[in-house]
Amino acid sequence: MISAVVLVHNEEKNIRQCLLSVAWCEEIIVVDDHSTDGTLREIRGIGEIKEKAKIYQRNLNGDFAAQRNFGLNKAKGEWVLFVDPDEEVSPELEAEIKRKAGAEDFLGYYLRRTDYFWGRKLSHGETANVRLMRLAKRRCGIWKRAVHESWDIAGQTTVLNNYLKHNPHPTIREFIDSLNFYTEIDARQLPKEGKEFSFFRLIANPSGKFLQNYFLRFGFLDGLSGLVVAFMMSLHSLVVRVKMYDFSKTS
Repeated sequence: MISAVVLVHNEEKNIRQCLLSVAWCEEIIVVDDHSTDGTLREIRGIGEIKEKAKIYQRNLNGDFAAQRNFGLNKAKGEWVLFVDPDEEVSPELEAEIKRKAGAEDFLGYYLRRTDYFWGRKLSHGETANVRLMRLAKRRCGIWKRAVHESWDIAGQTTVLNNYLKHNPHPTIREFIDSLNFYTEIDARQLPKEGKEFSFFRLIANPSGKFLQNYFLRFGFLDGLSGLVVAFMMSLHSLVVRVKMYDFSKTS
């Protein structure tokens, strides 16, 4: 049995396609951070998952790992698949998961992910080689870190061949809103990991991030989309460190 877990907050635009892509799972756990739009109405209106979807409401409180662990604990399947609301499981990945889960000695599987921006597939930059631990046996690990969290699996793992389709930030406005939200959590998390603010990193990290994504990883081959994404990744790094400095002066 495979349980899918999806964390949501105001995902009215995305959630239908996401959940339809995991409708083949025997159980679907939705953990809602008290959405104020039509997210829950959309979920309840999807007839294909009506008998298997379970909705739980829980405050995120700036901790994605805790939210994912809550969903993990609610799941009943031997295997658990985590999918974000702006992601879709392709038919090819679905078939591979069904074929591999439980058929080998691996306890967890990394999933590859393909990003799209402004309708264009990003074939270069850091997003082109993303591998995320998203499918594992339920009792073999926990999620760690409040943001940019990871699923720590105690056992042998490998990478599946097929991809999740990722459609983040349809507009620049949504990109900036997301950047502001995630940098807030990251700026508070880094000092807890012993990473204090430094002026060197304030300059080096954002510039290095842009050079890496746009030139070293050939982001320029993705045209304007590649340029904007490289810039926004650099901006994310800059804003995190500026907020770290801000928090250190106001706390």
